[in-house]
Amino acid sequence: MITDFFFLLLLMGGHGFSLELQDGDQQKNNETAIKDKEEEVENLCNFQAIAHHLKLEKDSIKYTMSRPVVNNSRSTTVKLNVKLYAILDMREIDQTLISYIWVYLTWDNEYIHWDPAQFCGIEYITIPTLYMWMPDIVIEEMTEKDKAAPSPFLSIYPNGTIEYRNDQVVVSTCKMHVYKFPFDIQSCSLSFKSVIHDDSEIVLRTSKNNTSATEWFNNSMHTQYEWVFINMSVTNEIVDHFGFNQTTVIYTINMKRRSVHYLANFILPVLFFLVLDLASFLISDTGGEKLGFKVTVLLAVTVMQLLLNEILPSSSDSIPLIAVYCIGIFALMLLSLLETILVMHLIEKDSAAQDDETDGEQSLAETSRDRPNFHSIFREMKRCNHCASSYEVSADENQSVCMSSVTQKDSSSKLTEVSSALEKVSEELWETGKTVTLLSSSRKPGYWTRMVKKINKIFVIFYLIAVTVFFSNHGSIVDLC
Repeated sequence: MITDFFFLLLLMGGHGFSLELQDGDQQKNNETAIKDKEEEVENLCNFQAIAHHLKLEKDSIKYTMSRPVVNNSRSTTVKLNVKLYAILDMREIDQTLISYIWVYLTWDNEYIHWDPAQFCGIEYITIPTLYMWMPDIVIEEMTEKDKAAPSPFLSIYPNGTIEYRNDQVVVSTCKMHVYKFPFDIQSCSLSFKSVIHDDSEIVLRTSKNNTSATEWFNNSMHTQYEWVFINMSVTNEIVDHFGFNQTTVIYTINMKRRSVHYLANFILPVLFFLVLDLASFLISDTGGEKLGFKVTVLLAVTVMQLLLNEILPSSSDSIPLIAVYCIGIFALMLLSLLETILVMHLIEKDSAAQDDETDGEQSLAETSRDRPNFHSIFREMKRCNHCASSYEVSADENQSVCMSSVTQKDSSSKLTEVSSALEKVSEELWETGKTVTLLSSSRKPGYWTRMVKKINKIFVIFYLIAVTVFFSNHGSIVDLC
């Protein structure tokens, strides 16, 4: 009985131990199952699970070879939005706009879809752009490629929507109208279109109208530099490119130049030079200071014109108002310089005439002092004749007194006639010389000096009238200022 009792105890203890072993194994199995489920759930809560579900591969023909449509007859609608962040520069000399923009592209891929509930509620994934087809959208006015690399990623959503964002610095052509420079308003366009697809394959659309686009740009605009953003207009057009139609989205940027810098550093200095040229009429014409001053002012305006030539484009269809402004002031200053040269020439001519007259008067005085006195000459001749007659009477006593007196009377009468004739000739020569001297100096002293005063008065009046007429006919500059 004792043996049976021990055997019964052994049987009951082994059965309890086996039950305990079975409970431990079941618990381990449950824990393993829970861990497997957790790992499975974790594997479904990442981008790789969705990529594995979609079978995304780098060289997948399904996603990269062509447009993502099941039926190729259907077109792909690409929504485009552009955000302007900065107007960096506007190069007038080559008519180029440099802007910094963000481009948003969205389109649908008919091969992509998943249930976010099966993948831990993942609403989108981000993959490299090499794994997916992308529309070939370019900017038609772009002349230089962006030096920065494009964004390497795009976003995929459960309903098949694909979104791509990229920022770039765009160097584009912009036909400028510089007639009102520097008070001009420019309009530059950025035309987005596909390179190779026509409107039956890719249709470009924008979700922004003109008002919302302007508000969006005003809120996002950070830097404007010389230009002030006014508004933005968005239009859709169908354009014929190389024989097939393409849809084009055109963003037109309207902006205004900041003109205070040009007004203070260019327009006002040129106006001040004109005032200085007017003030130079108060300088005396007798010296060379006035001529040097006018030449200096004219050269200063020439330098300003050279600076303006470096700014304005040479391909402009019309002459800008500021160029007309500079040319008009330059022409007025040139006329003023020519008038100064003429006045100085007349003053020099007047001084030369006065010197000639002084020299003529001195020569006439010397001539009058040196003119021979024929009366005194002939008186001496008579005296000599009388002495000779007395000598002949005393030497020839046999000659009769009557004959001697008759001879003396005849000779003296002949000498008197010759004396009067020579005296008349001398007077005529004197009058002729005096007439020639007066003709050589026909103008009275100071004649050209008086003429210079009249010319200066007339030219100042003409100058003021010309300046008034010029600014009244080209008053657009003043109005714009």
